This record gives sequence, C-alpha cells and structure tokens, in this order.
Amino acid sequence: MRTRIFLAFLLFFCFMFSSLFAQTVLFEKPLSPRIANYDIDVRLDAEKYKIYGKEKLRWVNKSRNTVRELQFHLYLNGFRNSESTFMKESGGRHRNYKFEGDGWGYIEVKKIAPENGADLTEKMEFIQPDDGNPEDKTVFRLPLDRPIAPGGSITLNIDFEAKLPQPPFARSGAWKEYFFVGQWFPKIGVYQNGKWNCHQYHRNSEFFADFGVYNVKITVPNENIVGATGILVNITENEDGTRTHYYHAEDVHDFAWTTSPEFVEFTEQIEDVKVRLLLQKDHAAQAERHFVAARAAISFFQKNIGDYPYPNLTIVDPRRGAQGSGGMEYPTLITAGTFSHIPSGLRMPETVTVHEFGHNYWYGLVASNEFEEAWLDEGINSYVEMLIMDKFYGPKGSIIDLFGVKLNDLEMQRSQFVQIPDIDPIVQPSWQYYSSGSYGVNSYQKPVVMLKTLENYLGTETMFKILHTYFERWKFRHPGTQDFIQVANEVSGQDLSWFFDQALFSTAKLDYSVRGIRCKKVEKPKGYDYSLLLAADSLEEKKAEKDSFVVENDTLKSEQDSTEKDSKEFYESKVYVRRLGDFVFPVEVEMVFDNGDTIRENWDGKGYWKKFTYVKPAKLVFATVDPDNKILLDINLVNNSKTRKKSSAGINKITSKWLFLIQSFLDEPELLNLFSILMSIS
Repeated sequence: MRTRIFLAFLLFFCFMFSSLFAQTVLFEKPLSPRIANYDIDVRLDAEKYKIYGKEKLRWVNKSRNTVRELQFHLYLNGFRNSESTFMKESGGRHRNYKFEGDGWGYIEVKKIAPENGADLTEKMEFIQPDDGNPEDKTVFRLPLDRPIAPGGSITLNIDFEAKLPQPPFARSGAWKEYFFVGQWFPKIGVYQNGKWNCHQYHRNSEFFADFGVYNVKITVPNENIVGATGILVNITENEDGTRTHYYHAEDVHDFAWTTSPEFVEFTEQIEDVKVRLLLQKDHAAQAERHFVAARAAISFFQKNIGDYPYPNLTIVDPRRGAQGSGGMEYPTLITAGTFSHIPSGLRMPETVTVHEFGHNYWYGLVASNEFEEAWLDEGINSYVEMLIMDKFYGPKGSIIDLFGVKLNDLEMQRSQFVQIPDIDPIVQPSWQYYSSGSYGVNSYQKPVVMLKTLENYLGTETMFKILHTYFERWKFRHPGTQDFIQVANEVSGQDLSWFFDQALFSTAKLDYSVRGIRCKKVEKPKGYDYSLLLAADSLEEKKAEKDSFVVENDTLKSEQDSTEKDSKEFYESKVYVRRLGDFVFPVEVEMVFDNGDTIRENWDGKGYWKKFTYVKPAKLVFATVDPDNKILLDINLVNNSKTRKKSSAGINKITSKWLFLIQSFLDEPELLNLFSILMSIS
C-alpha cells in the first residue's frame, strides 16, 4: 500500500512539474545569447501611479574583455523634470501631444548589490555620454569591486521605485484607471566592441538591449486585467485585494505590461499564434478590424520574411486621453490606436496594427540599434507595412478609401519624404538630426521610398529574398547597416554600393526631368549642300530591315523610307532630358507619337543632360522619364513628362484630393491625433 501511495505521489509530482515546465519554457533550446536575464517582482499602487519593484539581474560577459563597470538605463527619469535631455529636446511635445500639468515621472534605485556582496548603491554615478547635460539622469555607471572576466557573470539584486507620468507621454504612463508600463525598470546597457553602448533617453530615440529570459510577477488590484510580454504562467489571489500575475518570456530584450479594469478581451488563433486583443469598451465593435489586420501581418511575415517564434501576441487599445501610449511595440506586446465610430474606409487602426506587429521582427528579433541606426527597424518595417497594406487592402486606397478619395500607403510615405528630402542622411544617431521632422522622414518615409525604388530596380522576388536572408541570418544578433548592404549585394549578385552610398550616407536628391520637347516639319533640302539628307538615306539603306535607327545627341535619328520620302511629310522631334539632382540613377525615357508609335530609350543617368532626336512621319505627342514610376526617390514627379499640349486635369485632381483630406483632419481633432500617431508610429 505504501508503495502504491508513493508511486501515486511520484506520478502526481511529475505531472505537476511537467505541467509547470510546459507553461514556463517556450523553447527547447535558447534562440539567443541570453546575456541579460531578469526576475522582477513589481507591485502597482494605482492611486499614486507608483510601482515598487525588486529585480534580480543576471548578466553574462560574452565579450573577450574584462568588464570593470556596468552601465544602466533609467528611462523614466526622462520625465523627471524640465531639465532632462528628453524634455529639453522635445520641449514637452511628442507626436501630437503636449506634456502638461504636474504629472512628472521618475525612477529611483533604492539599493543595488551583487548577490552575497556589499551594497554598491553609493558608487552609482549618473553619466551623460551623448550631450554632457548634468541634469540628465537616464544613464548611470556602476563600478564593480570584482571585475567580470570573459565568460563570467554577475547577479545583482536591485530595489527600485518608479512613478509613471500622467497622462501617458512618449509611450509610457498612466491615466485614471489605465496603465501602460514601458521603460520602467533599471535596464542594463549593451556591452559591445569593448565598451558600453548605453545612450541617454532622447526625444527621437528608441531602445537597444540584449536578449535574455524574463520572469516577472505583477501585482495589481483584483479587478484589473493584465497584458504583458511573454506568456501567463499563473495568477495568485492575495489577501489584500490584489492579484499577482506571473509572466515568463524567453529570448526577448525588453518587457512591458499594461493593466486596466476596463479592458474587453477577445482572442483568436491566427496560424500558430494566439492573439489576445484588449480593447476599450467603446471600441469593442472594432475587434474584427484589428484581427483582420493581425491576420494579414502574421501571414505575410511568416510566408515572406521568416517564422515568428513566439506562441502569442497581445494587442492593446489605449484609453481615451492616453493616446500617448499608442502605436508602440514591445516583444509579443503592441499598442494600436483608434477612436469611436471611425469609418471603415479610414484604415489607421489597421495600419498601426500591421506596423507594430512588424516591429516584433525588426525591433524584436533582429534588434538593431535604434539609437544609432533607426532606419534598420523603422524604415524596413514601414516598407513591409506598405507591402502588406497594398496586398490586403488594395493598392489604390489601402490607407484611405472614403467618399471617392483614395490614398495608399506609399503615397502617404512619399508625401512626407518630398517635403524635406535632403536635410540629413538616413544613417546617423537619432539625436543628431536637424529636427524631429528630419528624424521622422529619414527613419521612416525615406527608407520606404528608397527600398521600393530598390525593389523596382532589382525585382520583387529578389527584394523579398534579401529581406528573408537578412532576417534569418541576423536575428538575435544586433546587425548594422553594413550587414544589410552585404546581404543585398550577395543576394542580388551586384555591387550596390553606388545606390546605398547615395541613398543612405548622403543628402543627394534624385530628380530627372523632361525639360523640353520640340517637333517641327522637315523641309526639303535647299541650296548647294544637303549632305545631311544623303547621309540619312545611305544609313537607312544599310538598315533597311528596321523601321528606324538611333544615333544620339548631335546625330540624326531617321525613319525616312527612300520610296516614300517624297510623298510623306516628316517631322523632326527632339527630347531634352535633364538630371537636376546629385543622385545618379539609370532611367528609361519613353516617347509617344501621334500615330501610336512608342519608343523607349535607356540612359545611365550619369550626365547632366541627354538629347534624343528622331525624324519620323509622325509628330511627337509627349515624352516621359521613368514612364512606369519605378524611381520613387525622384523628388519631383511633376516634371517627369512633357506634352506639346498643356493640360491641368492631373494637377486639379491631385489638388482637390488633398484639400479634402486636409479639411477632414481639421474638422475632426481626434482623427488628427490618430493621423499624427500614424505618421510617427514607433
């Protein structure tokens, strides 16, 4: 009997252990280096907007150097006062929101000590590696009593207290019963190339960190629903009217969470991903719109880019008045953004959902350094967003399809790019751009236009292969711009340095134009010398099998037939093409004649101008540079064509379209706010 009882107990214990193990272990083997690993126990004081946390950090030195100090981010101190670098750079504005009132936020380290070691709190020193602002307290260094040898590790116990900004501002904060908690705990920087990469919190920067395993216990009021990075392991009821939600995440480099008693929860299985949607009550009817967008994004990425390795995704709808936390991404947790009664033809909720899911690839899995090379996340992600929106919602109205007005994603991106195309290069630290507008264009819109131009040049299949190869090769590895270029060269089989040097590292503008066309009747030769006509006849005889022949610039292009030249009227047509910008790119030029004939010429685009001359029994009607609109980097498409007869129909159509859009935004402030999020979604 005792043996049976023992066996039964053993089986029960094994079952419980295996069940817990199945809940808390996502992957059979590590997918990432797991350098920074966190166990955090945090308690929310919902009335004071404060959180109290205990953090155990295990950091592994995987470099070849002996590390004698650690550096940490304290992001919430960006909202500590008006003198922080974030506030001085932003002027208290982020996206379309202004920080007002006394809802300041902060984070303080109460204690930091190695496990079984002396308290090092007094050795903490705030540093300002980027701008030297002595009032900025978003980065601190910690000298160590015992250096960490290559391959060694350290475990630190950290007590901290934080207050969330109100309302949510620049991605994180609280408003009434709603909390979105991001950049909320002492977070170690990245040690690479023999030094710490640990930048201050800037107006235009986002985040960069190492991968690891997170075990986070979140204690909130009983009635609150919680969403967080990773998977829910269990919920514990506490005697003080609270619950503790335990989340586990593997091979991620950040952790965020949200809580509110007002969330309405929806779930759906999309392929092998369980999607959880936390909507505000007044937006509950929009659940299907979010799920449709999630289906489009997940299916596209998994088919064309690579596998999404996590089992779940949580989509959060910010509360009214808390839109400052909208349009943001964290591993397996994203925030969207909408408003009540939004028409189905305004697809901003869909666009934000698609965009933020995509960040789980370029920000979450590839994890490039957004402080220094934001385009590798924001730009590539916005480009793929554009592909998805056009594929699933139609290329002629993927963003707006309302009252006959259609605006697609690429048009929206290009409209921003052409406003400031040449103030800064794409690649540079995020806090060194001329303005926030320049940061936005060079991190989001210009890379979209650049990558679409490259796709049109190389072909869609090659471009998709470049993205897939780049993702698979560099996930969990922190690649840089040169790594992307190397993949593009390898996959395309070309040296694309000529393209990337101009597009990424210079402010060169691309602008080709048809500067003029001429067409006049060819008069019969007069006088003593008409050798030009004789030369044309001779050349025509040598190429009788062709309808025309081409000799460019200062030589005649002729199509005169010796048997008909006396009975037909011939016209000499000239097309003058100019390169107005510094960016050199090969272009096509198309000429259309009134008899229906079309001629296409290729020009390497290297000169400042090119002249094409034709003699045909037909009049030139118009000429176009880049007739298929492949070169989206061209900053002025209006000058790409020229016709002998002027028409204002096209420009009138464009003008009326944009006047309608502008008036719509002015009439609806909530729509204007959402549009501002859409134009700068993280």
